[in-house]
Amino acid sequence: MSASDPIADMLTKIRNAALARHEKVDVSASKIKLEIVKILKTEGYIKNFKKISQDGMNSIRIFLKYDDKNASVIKGIQKISTPGRRVYSGYKDLPRVYNGYGTVILSTSLGVTTGRKANEKMVGGELICTVW
Repeated sequence: MSASDPIADMLTKIRNAALARHEKVDVSASKIKLEIVKILKTEGYIKNFKKISQDGMNSIRIFLKYDDKNASVIKGIQKISTPGRRVYSGYKDLPRVYNGYGTVILSTSLGVTTGRKANEKMVGGELICTVW
């Protein structure tokens, strides 16, 4: 399953690690995964991340973030576009996640960005995932 959709595999690893209260999780590295993790950091869903290389394999170590009550900051993370069903949206029709409290991440012609920034730049693209 992970061979056909590596982004969904990464999101599932993050979701499962957050539910299990792990401090960190390692995922295989790629350019688009790194951009998604950068957005998760700037939006405040994770503490930090770093690229690591073990035995010639590059991976990303993601440090998860928890609140005062030891509950995960990431309440949910869901993949929208899949290899079998691509979902595209114009900037006027971008979905709102939990009435603006969540974040939609999309791939545009200007790179991977959040729905808020895509709306400001007036550019649409492929919806990758939603995070709340």
